[in-house]
Amino acid sequence: MDDDRCIKKAKLENVQNLKEGEAEILVTDKNVFYNPVQEFNRDLSIAVLSLFAKDQTNVSEQNNISKHTVVNKLNGESCSKSDGITVLEALSATGLRSIRYAKEIEGIKEIIANDISAEAVKAIKLNIQHNGVGHLVKPSHEDATMIMYQNRRKGFHAVDLDPYGCPSIFLDAAVQCVTNGGILLVTATDMAVLAGNSPETCYVKYGAIALKTKACHEMALRILLQHIASHAGRYGRYIVPLLSISVDFYIRVFVKVFVSQLKCKDNASKTGLVYQCTGCESFNIQPLNTKKSNKFCKPHVNVDQHCKHCRHKHYIGGPIWIGLLHDQDFVSRLLSSLDNLKLETKQRIKGVLTMIHEEIDSPLYYTSDRLMSIIKCSTPPMVLIRSALLNAGYNVSYSHANKFSIKTDAPNDVIWDIVRAWEKHHPVKREKFNADNPALVILDTPSTINISFTVHPKANPISRQSGLSRFPENPAENWGPGTRAKTMIDVTMIESKRIKNQGKFKQKIKMLKDQQMENKDDNERTNTDLSSSNQDI
Repeated sequence: MDDDRCIKKAKLENVQNLKEGEAEILVTDKNVFYNPVQEFNRDLSIAVLSLFAKDQTNVSEQNNISKHTVVNKLNGESCSKSDGITVLEALSATGLRSIRYAKEIEGIKEIIANDISAEAVKAIKLNIQHNGVGHLVKPSHEDATMIMYQNRRKGFHAVDLDPYGCPSIFLDAAVQCVTNGGILLVTATDMAVLAGNSPETCYVKYGAIALKTKACHEMALRILLQHIASHAGRYGRYIVPLLSISVDFYIRVFVKVFVSQLKCKDNASKTGLVYQCTGCESFNIQPLNTKKSNKFCKPHVNVDQHCKHCRHKHYIGGPIWIGLLHDQDFVSRLLSSLDNLKLETKQRIKGVLTMIHEEIDSPLYYTSDRLMSIIKCSTPPMVLIRSALLNAGYNVSYSHANKFSIKTDAPNDVIWDIVRAWEKHHPVKREKFNADNPALVILDTPSTINISFTVHPKANPISRQSGLSRFPENPAENWGPGTRAKTMIDVTMIESKRIKNQGKFKQKIKMLKDQQMENKDDNERTNTDLSSSNQDI
Protein backbone atom coordinates (compact mmCIF):
# COMPACT_ATOMS: atom_id res chain seq x y z
CA MET A 1 0.00 0.00 0.00
CA ASP A 2 1.11 3.63 -0.49
CA ASP A 3 1.08 4.26 3.25
CA ASP A 4 2.99 1.14 4.22
CA ARG A 5 5.37 1.81 7.06
CA CYS A 6 8.56 -0.14 7.64
CA ILE A 7 9.50 -1.19 11.14
CA LYS A 8 11.96 1.30 12.59
CA LYS A 9 15.42 -0.04 13.31
CA ALA A 10 17.18 0.53 16.58
CA LYS A 11 20.37 2.55 16.66
CA LEU A 12 23.56 0.53 16.46
CA GLU A 13 25.15 1.00 19.89
CA ASN A 14 27.67 -1.23 21.65
CA VAL A 15 27.50 -3.79 18.86
CA GLN A 16 30.21 -6.45 18.68
CA ASN A 17 29.29 -7.63 15.20
CA LEU A 18 26.90 -6.67 12.45
CA LYS A 19 24.81 -9.28 10.64
CA GLU A 20 23.29 -8.61 7.24
CA GLY A 21 22.13 -11.37 4.97
CA GLU A 22 24.58 -14.29 5.21
CA ALA A 23 27.51 -12.03 6.15
CA GLU A 24 28.73 -10.97 9.58
CA ILE A 25 31.03 -7.97 9.99
CA LEU A 26 33.30 -7.83 13.01
CA VAL A 27 33.48 -4.63 15.05
CA THR A 28 36.61 -4.34 17.16
CA ASP A 29 36.11 -0.64 17.90
CA LYS A 30 33.85 2.20 16.78
CA ASN A 31 35.85 2.95 13.65
CA VAL A 32 33.80 0.86 11.24
CA PHE A 33 31.86 2.26 8.30
CA TYR A 34 28.48 0.61 7.93
CA ASN A 35 25.35 2.21 6.51
CA PRO A 36 22.17 0.22 7.24
CA VAL A 37 20.28 2.55 4.90
CA GLN A 38 21.93 0.82 1.94
CA GLU A 39 20.66 -2.68 2.76
CA PHE A 40 18.02 -2.32 0.03
CA ASN A 41 20.79 -1.35 -2.40
CA ARG A 42 22.85 -4.42 -1.50
CA ASP A 43 19.86 -6.77 -1.59
CA LEU A 44 18.82 -5.53 -5.03
CA SER A 45 22.40 -5.85 -6.30
CA ILE A 46 22.51 -9.46 -5.10
CA ALA A 47 19.27 -10.21 -6.96
CA VAL A 48 20.55 -8.61 -10.18
CA LEU A 49 24.00 -10.23 -10.01
CA SER A 50 22.48 -13.64 -9.25
CA LEU A 51 20.44 -13.49 -12.44
CA PHE A 52 23.38 -12.07 -14.42
CA ALA A 53 25.70 -14.86 -13.17
CA LYS A 54 23.10 -17.46 -14.13
CA ASP A 55 22.81 -15.98 -17.62
CA GLN A 56 26.60 -15.92 -18.01
CA THR A 57 26.82 -19.57 -16.96
CA ASN A 58 24.18 -20.54 -19.53
CA VAL A 59 25.99 -18.62 -22.28
CA SER A 60 29.32 -20.23 -21.39
CA GLU A 61 27.82 -23.72 -21.40
CA GLN A 62 26.22 -23.13 -24.79
CA ASN A 63 29.55 -21.90 -26.17
CA ASN A 64 31.32 -24.94 -24.78
CA ILE A 65 28.76 -27.27 -26.33
CA SER A 66 29.16 -25.62 -29.73
CA LYS A 67 32.93 -26.17 -29.59
CA HIS A 68 32.62 -29.92 -29.20
CA THR A 69 32.30 -32.12 -32.24
CA VAL A 70 29.54 -34.61 -32.83
CA VAL A 71 32.08 -37.39 -32.28
CA ASN A 72 32.87 -36.11 -28.80
CA LYS A 73 29.18 -36.07 -27.96
CA LEU A 74 28.70 -39.63 -29.21
CA ASN A 75 31.66 -40.77 -27.13
CA GLY A 76 29.99 -39.36 -24.05
CA GLU A 77 32.54 -36.60 -23.40
CA SER A 78 31.05 -33.95 -21.17
CA CYS A 79 31.38 -30.24 -21.83
CA SER A 80 33.28 -28.15 -19.31
CA LYS A 81 31.11 -25.75 -17.38
CA SER A 82 31.83 -22.08 -16.78
CA ASP A 83 33.94 -21.53 -13.69
CA GLY A 84 32.01 -18.40 -12.76
CA ILE A 85 32.14 -14.63 -13.09
CA THR A 86 34.71 -12.19 -11.72
CA VAL A 87 33.54 -9.16 -9.74
CA LEU A 88 35.29 -5.96 -8.72
CA GLU A 89 33.95 -3.92 -5.82
CA ALA A 90 36.11 -0.86 -6.31
CA LEU A 91 35.08 0.97 -3.11
CA SER A 92 34.63 -1.78 -0.57
CA ALA A 93 34.92 -0.16 2.93
CA THR A 94 34.42 -3.15 5.29
CA GLY A 95 33.95 -5.69 2.49
CA LEU A 96 30.36 -6.39 3.52
CA ARG A 97 28.98 -6.21 -0.01
CA SER A 98 31.72 -8.46 -1.44
CA ILE A 99 31.27 -11.01 1.35
CA ARG A 100 27.52 -11.10 0.76
CA TYR A 101 28.13 -11.58 -2.96
CA ALA A 102 30.43 -14.52 -2.19
CA LYS A 103 28.02 -16.21 0.23
CA GLU A 104 24.69 -15.50 -1.47
CA ILE A 105 25.36 -15.63 -5.22
CA GLU A 106 26.01 -18.84 -7.13
CA GLY A 107 28.42 -18.86 -10.06
CA ILE A 108 31.13 -16.50 -8.78
CA LYS A 109 34.77 -17.29 -9.50
CA GLU A 110 36.51 -14.36 -7.80
CA ILE A 111 35.70 -11.06 -6.12
CA ILE A 112 38.21 -8.24 -5.63
CA ALA A 113 37.31 -6.14 -2.57
CA ASN A 114 39.31 -2.94 -3.02
CA ASP A 115 39.71 0.20 -0.95
CA ILE A 116 42.24 3.04 -0.88
CA SER A 117 42.17 3.23 2.93
CA ALA A 118 44.70 1.05 4.75
CA GLU A 119 42.37 0.84 7.76
CA ALA A 120 39.54 -0.29 5.51
CA VAL A 121 41.70 -3.03 3.98
CA LYS A 122 42.57 -4.30 7.47
CA ALA A 123 38.85 -4.56 8.22
CA ILE A 124 38.25 -6.29 4.87
CA LYS A 125 40.91 -8.92 5.58
CA LEU A 126 39.52 -9.54 9.07
CA ASN A 127 35.97 -9.91 7.79
CA ILE A 128 36.99 -12.19 4.91
CA GLN A 129 38.69 -14.52 7.38
CA HIS A 130 35.78 -14.40 9.83
CA ASN A 131 33.26 -15.31 7.12
CA GLY A 132 35.42 -18.03 5.58
CA VAL A 133 35.31 -16.67 2.03
CA GLY A 134 39.03 -16.29 1.44
CA HIS A 135 38.83 -18.70 -1.52
CA LEU A 136 36.54 -16.24 -3.35
CA VAL A 137 37.17 -12.74 -1.98
CA LYS A 138 40.60 -11.16 -2.39
CA PRO A 139 41.43 -7.90 -0.57
CA SER A 140 43.12 -5.10 -2.50
CA HIS A 141 44.72 -1.87 -1.29
CA GLU A 142 44.74 0.36 -4.34
CA ASP A 143 43.25 3.49 -5.84
CA ALA A 144 39.93 2.48 -7.44
CA THR A 145 40.71 3.97 -10.84
CA MET A 146 44.20 2.43 -10.92
CA ILE A 147 42.99 -1.11 -10.24
CA MET A 148 40.46 -0.75 -13.05
CA TYR A 149 43.02 0.63 -15.51
CA GLN A 150 45.45 -2.14 -14.58
CA ASN A 151 42.84 -4.79 -15.42
CA ARG A 152 41.65 -3.41 -18.76
CA ARG A 153 42.99 -6.37 -20.72
CA LYS A 154 41.78 -9.11 -18.40
CA GLY A 155 38.56 -7.35 -17.46
CA PHE A 156 35.84 -8.13 -14.92
CA HIS A 157 32.41 -9.54 -15.68
CA ALA A 158 30.90 -7.12 -13.12
CA VAL A 159 32.15 -3.82 -11.71
CA ASP A 160 30.36 -2.34 -8.69
CA LEU A 161 30.76 1.40 -8.00
CA ASP A 162 29.03 2.72 -4.90
CA PRO A 163 30.86 5.96 -3.98
CA TYR A 164 29.86 8.73 -1.61
CA GLY A 165 28.53 11.37 -4.00
CA CYS A 166 29.33 11.48 -7.70
CA PRO A 167 30.72 8.40 -9.55
CA SER A 168 32.04 10.38 -12.55
CA ILE A 169 35.75 10.09 -11.76
CA PHE A 170 35.52 6.27 -11.88
CA LEU A 171 33.51 5.85 -15.08
CA ASP A 172 36.30 6.23 -17.63
CA ALA A 173 38.19 3.34 -16.08
CA ALA A 174 35.05 1.31 -15.38
CA VAL A 175 33.76 1.20 -18.97
CA GLN A 176 37.19 -0.04 -20.11
CA CYS A 177 37.75 -2.79 -17.54
CA VAL A 178 34.35 -4.47 -17.86
CA THR A 179 34.26 -7.40 -20.30
CA ASN A 180 32.20 -7.43 -23.49
CA GLY A 181 28.68 -8.18 -22.28
CA GLY A 182 29.67 -7.44 -18.68
CA ILE A 183 27.65 -5.37 -16.21
CA LEU A 184 28.25 -2.07 -14.44
CA LEU A 185 26.47 -1.35 -11.16
CA VAL A 186 26.69 2.39 -10.46
CA THR A 187 25.31 4.48 -7.58
CA ALA A 188 25.11 8.28 -7.32
CA THR A 189 24.13 9.94 -4.04
CA ASP A 190 24.63 13.62 -4.96
CA MET A 191 20.93 14.08 -5.62
CA ALA A 192 20.89 17.80 -4.85
CA VAL A 193 23.17 18.33 -7.84
CA LEU A 194 21.31 15.91 -10.11
CA ALA A 195 17.91 17.31 -9.10
CA GLY A 196 18.68 20.82 -10.37
CA ASN A 197 19.75 22.71 -7.26
CA SER A 198 23.10 23.54 -8.86
CA PRO A 199 22.95 23.27 -12.68
CA GLU A 200 26.50 24.54 -13.18
CA THR A 201 27.88 21.92 -10.80
CA CYS A 202 25.87 19.22 -12.56
CA TYR A 203 27.41 20.28 -15.85
CA VAL A 204 30.92 20.09 -14.37
CA LYS A 205 30.34 16.61 -12.94
CA TYR A 206 28.04 15.02 -15.51
CA GLY A 207 28.29 17.18 -18.64
CA ALA A 208 24.58 18.02 -18.47
CA ILE A 209 22.29 20.74 -17.10
CA ALA A 210 19.74 19.48 -14.58
CA LEU A 211 16.34 21.19 -14.39
CA LYS A 212 14.29 21.79 -11.27
CA THR A 213 11.29 19.76 -12.29
CA LYS A 214 8.89 17.38 -10.57
CA ALA A 215 10.44 14.64 -12.72
CA CYS A 216 13.90 15.44 -11.34
CA HIS A 217 14.52 11.90 -10.07
CA GLU A 218 13.96 10.31 -13.46
CA MET A 219 15.95 13.11 -15.08
CA ALA A 220 18.79 12.27 -12.69
CA LEU A 221 18.74 8.67 -13.91
CA ARG A 222 18.79 9.81 -17.52
CA ILE A 223 21.67 12.23 -16.91
CA LEU A 224 23.73 9.46 -15.31
CA LEU A 225 22.96 6.99 -18.13
CA GLN A 226 23.91 9.58 -20.77
CA HIS A 227 27.16 10.19 -18.90
CA ILE A 228 28.02 6.47 -18.79
CA ALA A 229 27.11 6.07 -22.48
CA SER A 230 29.34 9.03 -23.34
CA HIS A 231 32.32 7.48 -21.56
CA ALA A 232 31.69 4.08 -23.17
CA GLY A 233 31.34 5.54 -26.66
CA ARG A 234 34.90 6.92 -26.57
CA TYR A 235 36.20 3.36 -26.51
CA GLY A 236 33.86 1.87 -29.11
CA ARG A 237 31.43 0.57 -26.50
CA TYR A 238 27.73 1.04 -25.94
CA ILE A 239 25.40 0.41 -23.01
CA VAL A 240 22.10 -1.43 -22.57
CA PRO A 241 20.30 -0.47 -19.33
CA LEU A 242 18.89 -3.48 -17.48
CA LEU A 243 17.44 -1.59 -14.53
CA SER A 244 17.47 2.07 -13.47
CA ILE A 245 16.11 2.90 -10.04
CA SER A 246 15.61 5.97 -7.87
CA VAL A 247 14.98 5.26 -4.18
CA ASP A 248 15.63 6.91 -0.83
CA PHE A 249 18.45 9.46 -1.29
CA TYR A 250 20.25 7.93 -4.29
CA ILE A 251 19.96 6.50 -7.79
CA ARG A 252 21.32 3.13 -8.91
CA VAL A 253 21.71 1.89 -12.49
CA PHE A 254 22.56 -1.58 -13.81
CA VAL A 255 23.85 -1.49 -17.39
CA LYS A 256 25.42 -4.04 -19.71
CA VAL A 257 28.41 -2.89 -21.76
CA PHE A 258 29.07 -4.22 -25.26
CA VAL A 259 31.78 -3.61 -27.86
CA SER A 260 30.59 -2.29 -31.24
CA GLN A 261 31.79 0.82 -33.03
CA LEU A 262 28.70 0.79 -35.23
CA LYS A 263 26.22 0.58 -32.32
CA CYS A 264 27.94 3.54 -30.65
CA LYS A 265 26.51 5.75 -33.38
CA ASP A 266 23.03 5.08 -31.98
CA ASN A 267 23.97 7.14 -28.92
CA ALA A 268 23.07 10.37 -30.73
CA SER A 269 19.51 9.15 -31.39
CA LYS A 270 19.22 7.97 -27.76
CA THR A 271 20.28 11.36 -26.41
CA GLY A 272 18.20 14.52 -26.29
CA LEU A 273 17.66 17.95 -24.81
CA VAL A 274 14.75 18.91 -22.56
CA TYR A 275 12.81 22.13 -23.16
CA GLN A 276 10.77 23.11 -20.11
CA CYS A 277 8.37 26.05 -20.13
CA THR A 278 9.13 28.69 -17.49
CA GLY A 279 5.39 29.28 -17.03
CA CYS A 280 3.28 26.12 -17.23
CA GLU A 281 6.28 23.74 -16.94
CA SER A 282 5.30 21.73 -20.01
CA PHE A 283 8.28 19.84 -21.36
CA ASN A 284 9.35 18.68 -24.80
CA ILE A 285 12.16 16.30 -25.76
CA GLN A 286 14.46 17.23 -28.65
CA PRO A 287 16.55 14.27 -29.91
CA LEU A 288 20.07 15.12 -31.00
CA ASN A 289 19.69 12.77 -33.96
CA THR A 290 17.05 10.61 -35.59
CA LYS A 291 17.31 7.26 -37.32
CA LYS A 292 15.05 6.16 -40.16
CA SER A 293 15.58 2.98 -42.18
CA ASN A 294 19.03 2.55 -40.65
CA LYS A 295 20.00 6.05 -41.80
CA PHE A 296 20.87 8.88 -39.44
CA CYS A 297 19.11 12.16 -40.14
CA LYS A 298 19.60 15.64 -38.79
CA PRO A 299 16.57 16.48 -36.64
CA HIS A 300 14.43 19.58 -36.93
CA VAL A 301 13.80 21.69 -33.84
CA ASN A 302 10.35 20.73 -32.55
CA VAL A 303 9.95 23.59 -30.04
CA ASP A 304 9.15 27.25 -30.73
CA GLN A 305 10.84 30.07 -28.87
CA HIS A 306 7.69 30.55 -26.78
CA CYS A 307 5.50 27.84 -25.25
CA LYS A 308 2.44 27.11 -27.39
CA HIS A 309 0.31 26.62 -24.27
CA CYS A 310 1.08 29.75 -22.20
CA ARG A 311 3.49 31.78 -24.39
CA HIS A 312 6.30 31.84 -21.84
CA LYS A 313 9.93 31.11 -22.73
CA HIS A 314 11.77 27.80 -22.20
CA TYR A 315 14.56 26.52 -20.04
CA ILE A 316 16.97 24.11 -21.74
CA GLY A 317 18.24 21.04 -19.88
CA GLY A 318 20.30 17.99 -20.69
CA PRO A 319 21.57 16.26 -22.67
CA ILE A 320 19.82 13.24 -21.17
CA TRP A 321 19.39 9.58 -22.12
CA ILE A 322 16.06 9.22 -23.93
CA GLY A 323 16.40 5.50 -24.65
CA LEU A 324 14.97 2.72 -22.51
CA LEU A 325 15.53 2.90 -18.75
CA HIS A 326 14.90 -0.81 -18.22
CA ASP A 327 15.03 -4.13 -19.99
CA GLN A 328 11.48 -5.29 -19.21
CA ASP A 329 12.29 -8.92 -20.02
CA PHE A 330 15.14 -8.81 -17.50
CA VAL A 331 12.89 -7.11 -14.91
CA SER A 332 10.24 -9.82 -15.41
CA ARG A 333 12.79 -12.61 -14.90
CA LEU A 334 14.21 -10.74 -11.91
CA LEU A 335 10.78 -10.64 -10.28
CA SER A 336 10.37 -14.37 -10.86
CA SER A 337 13.76 -15.13 -9.29
CA LEU A 338 13.07 -13.29 -6.02
CA ASP A 339 11.34 -16.30 -4.46
CA ASN A 340 14.63 -18.21 -4.56
CA LEU A 341 16.51 -15.53 -2.62
CA LYS A 342 16.61 -14.78 1.11
CA LEU A 343 16.59 -10.99 1.29
CA GLU A 344 15.48 -8.83 4.19
CA THR A 345 14.03 -6.16 1.88
CA LYS A 346 12.44 -8.62 -0.56
CA GLN A 347 8.92 -7.20 -0.23
CA ARG A 348 10.07 -3.70 -0.99
CA ILE A 349 12.14 -4.94 -3.95
CA LYS A 350 9.08 -6.78 -5.26
CA GLY A 351 6.94 -3.64 -4.97
CA VAL A 352 9.47 -1.39 -6.73
CA LEU A 353 10.20 -3.90 -9.51
CA THR A 354 6.49 -4.45 -10.14
CA MET A 355 6.02 -0.71 -10.58
CA ILE A 356 9.02 -0.58 -12.91
CA HIS A 357 7.55 -3.47 -14.89
CA GLU A 358 4.37 -1.40 -15.31
CA GLU A 359 6.22 1.74 -16.44
CA ILE A 360 5.68 2.75 -20.06
CA ASP A 361 8.53 3.76 -22.35
CA SER A 362 8.16 7.54 -22.30
CA PRO A 363 10.81 9.99 -21.01
CA LEU A 364 9.98 11.96 -17.85
CA TYR A 365 6.56 12.55 -16.30
CA TYR A 366 4.16 15.13 -14.86
CA THR A 367 2.66 15.09 -11.36
CA SER A 368 -1.03 15.58 -10.65
CA ASP A 369 -0.53 18.00 -7.77
CA ARG A 370 1.77 20.31 -9.75
CA LEU A 371 -0.46 20.39 -12.84
CA MET A 372 -3.42 21.51 -10.75
CA SER A 373 -1.43 23.95 -8.63
CA ILE A 374 -0.51 25.88 -11.79
CA ILE A 375 -4.19 26.75 -12.30
CA LYS A 376 -4.81 26.76 -8.53
CA CYS A 377 -7.48 24.07 -8.72
CA SER A 378 -8.24 21.08 -6.49
CA THR A 379 -6.41 17.88 -7.45
CA PRO A 380 -8.55 15.05 -8.84
CA PRO A 381 -8.02 11.45 -7.70
CA MET A 382 -5.22 9.76 -9.65
CA VAL A 383 -7.59 7.07 -10.92
CA LEU A 384 -9.65 9.74 -12.73
CA ILE A 385 -6.63 11.33 -14.40
CA ARG A 386 -5.39 7.92 -15.53
CA SER A 387 -8.90 7.05 -16.76
CA ALA A 388 -9.10 10.28 -18.78
CA LEU A 389 -5.83 9.44 -20.55
CA LEU A 390 -6.82 5.82 -21.17
CA ASN A 391 -10.27 6.85 -22.45
CA ALA A 392 -8.53 9.24 -24.86
CA GLY A 393 -6.56 6.33 -26.30
CA TYR A 394 -3.16 6.95 -24.68
CA ASN A 395 -0.97 4.88 -22.39
CA VAL A 396 -0.29 5.92 -18.82
CA SER A 397 1.60 4.58 -15.82
CA TYR A 398 3.15 5.63 -12.57
CA SER A 399 6.87 6.21 -12.22
CA HIS A 400 8.44 4.30 -9.34
CA ALA A 401 10.16 7.57 -8.40
CA ASN A 402 7.03 9.57 -7.49
CA LYS A 403 3.66 8.54 -6.04
CA PHE A 404 1.86 11.40 -7.86
CA SER A 405 3.53 10.80 -11.22
CA ILE A 406 1.71 10.74 -14.57
CA LYS A 407 3.92 8.99 -17.11
CA THR A 408 2.22 9.03 -20.49
CA ASP A 409 2.75 9.11 -24.24
CA ALA A 410 -0.03 11.69 -24.63
CA PRO A 411 1.03 15.09 -26.06
CA ASN A 412 0.94 18.21 -23.90
CA ASP A 413 -2.26 19.35 -25.62
CA VAL A 414 -4.14 16.37 -24.17
CA ILE A 415 -2.65 16.91 -20.70
CA TRP A 416 -3.98 20.47 -20.60
CA ASP A 417 -7.32 19.37 -22.09
CA ILE A 418 -7.72 17.12 -19.05
CA VAL A 419 -6.81 20.00 -16.73
CA ARG A 420 -9.34 22.29 -18.44
CA ALA A 421 -12.04 19.61 -18.31
CA TRP A 422 -11.52 19.15 -14.57
CA GLU A 423 -11.56 22.92 -13.97
CA LYS A 424 -14.96 23.19 -15.66
CA HIS A 425 -16.39 20.94 -12.92
CA HIS A 426 -14.36 22.70 -10.22
CA PRO A 427 -14.08 26.33 -11.41
CA VAL A 428 -11.39 28.61 -10.03
CA LYS A 429 -11.58 32.35 -9.34
CA ARG A 430 -9.81 33.84 -12.33
CA GLU A 431 -9.68 37.31 -10.84
CA LYS A 432 -6.93 36.19 -8.47
CA PHE A 433 -4.50 35.59 -11.37
CA ASN A 434 -2.05 38.22 -12.57
CA ALA A 435 -2.22 39.34 -16.18
CA ASP A 436 0.88 37.34 -17.14
CA ASN A 437 -0.12 34.20 -15.23
CA PRO A 438 0.12 31.10 -17.47
CA ALA A 439 -3.11 29.74 -15.97
CA LEU A 440 -5.24 32.37 -17.74
CA VAL A 441 -3.90 31.48 -21.19
CA ILE A 442 -4.25 27.74 -20.53
CA LEU A 443 -7.83 27.99 -19.24
CA ASP A 444 -8.94 30.28 -22.08
CA THR A 445 -7.54 27.98 -24.79
CA PRO A 446 -10.16 25.77 -26.50
CA SER A 447 -9.84 22.02 -25.92
CA THR A 448 -8.72 19.78 -28.77
CA ILE A 449 -10.56 16.59 -27.74
CA ASN A 450 -13.46 15.52 -25.53
CA ILE A 451 -12.37 14.29 -22.12
CA SER A 452 -14.13 11.51 -20.22
CA PHE A 453 -13.44 10.86 -16.54
CA THR A 454 -15.35 7.58 -16.56
CA VAL A 455 -13.29 5.08 -14.57
CA HIS A 456 -11.31 2.87 -16.94
CA PRO A 457 -10.78 -0.81 -16.01
CA LYS A 458 -6.98 -0.39 -16.36
CA ALA A 459 -6.81 2.82 -14.34
CA ASN A 460 -5.98 0.98 -11.12
CA PRO A 461 -2.57 -0.73 -11.63
CA ILE A 462 -1.80 -4.27 -10.47
CA SER A 463 0.86 -3.05 -8.05
CA ARG A 464 -1.77 -1.00 -6.21
CA GLN A 465 -4.47 -3.65 -6.35
CA SER A 466 -2.05 -6.22 -4.90
CA GLY A 467 -1.22 -3.98 -1.94
CA LEU A 468 2.50 -4.05 -2.70
CA SER A 469 4.91 -1.80 -0.84
CA ARG A 470 5.32 0.84 -3.54
CA PHE A 471 6.28 4.08 -1.74
CA PRO A 472 7.22 3.10 1.84
CA GLU A 473 8.08 5.78 4.36
CA ASN A 474 11.60 6.04 5.73
CA PRO A 475 12.04 3.36 8.40
CA ALA A 476 14.16 5.53 10.73
CA GLU A 477 14.89 9.14 11.58
CA ASN A 478 17.75 10.94 9.83
CA TRP A 479 17.47 8.49 6.93
CA GLY A 480 20.24 9.37 4.51
CA PRO A 481 23.83 8.82 3.37
CA GLY A 482 25.40 10.06 6.61
CA THR A 483 28.68 11.96 6.59
CA ARG A 484 31.49 11.46 4.09
CA ALA A 485 34.06 8.95 5.30
CA LYS A 486 37.60 10.17 6.03
CA THR A 487 39.06 6.74 6.61
CA MET A 488 36.29 4.99 8.50
CA ILE A 489 33.18 6.30 10.24
CA ASP A 490 31.53 5.56 13.56
CA VAL A 491 29.08 2.69 13.26
CA THR A 492 26.36 4.68 15.06
CA MET A 493 24.17 6.83 12.86
CA ILE A 494 25.85 10.24 12.78
CA GLU A 495 23.61 13.16 13.65
CA SER A 496 22.44 14.82 10.47
CA LYS A 497 23.22 18.41 9.52
CA ARG A 498 19.58 19.28 9.92
CA ILE A 499 19.66 18.27 13.59
CA LYS A 500 23.04 19.83 14.32
CA ASN A 501 22.05 23.12 12.72
CA GLN A 502 18.56 23.20 14.19
CA GLY A 503 17.71 26.72 15.31
CA LYS A 504 20.83 28.15 13.69
CA PHE A 505 18.84 30.47 11.42
CA LYS A 506 16.71 31.72 14.33
CA GLN A 507 19.86 32.41 16.34
CA LYS A 508 21.27 34.38 13.43
CA ILE A 509 18.06 36.43 13.13
CA LYS A 510 18.13 37.08 16.88
CA MET A 511 21.74 38.26 16.66
CA LEU A 512 20.86 40.63 13.81
CA LYS A 513 17.89 42.03 15.74
CA ASP A 514 20.03 42.50 18.85
CA GLN A 515 22.64 44.27 16.75
CA GLN A 516 19.96 46.52 15.23
CA MET A 517 18.67 47.36 18.71
CA GLU A 518 22.19 48.20 19.87
CA ASN A 519 22.70 50.43 16.82
CA LYS A 520 19.35 52.09 17.50
CA ASP A 521 20.30 52.73 21.14
CA ASP A 522 23.66 54.12 20.05
CA ASN A 523 21.94 56.45 17.57
CA GLU A 524 19.46 57.64 20.21
CA ARG A 525 22.31 58.31 22.67
CA THR A 526 24.21 60.19 19.97
CA ASN A 527 21.15 62.29 19.10
CA THR A 528 20.59 63.04 22.80
CA ASP A 529 24.20 64.14 23.22
CA LEU A 530 23.98 66.37 20.13
CA SER A 531 20.75 67.89 21.38
CA SER A 532 22.32 68.65 24.76
CA SER A 533 25.30 70.20 23.05
CA ASN A 534 23.07 72.45 20.93
CA GLN A 535 21.18 73.60 24.02
CA ASP A 536 24.43 74.46 25.76
CA ILE A 537 25.48 76.52 22.76
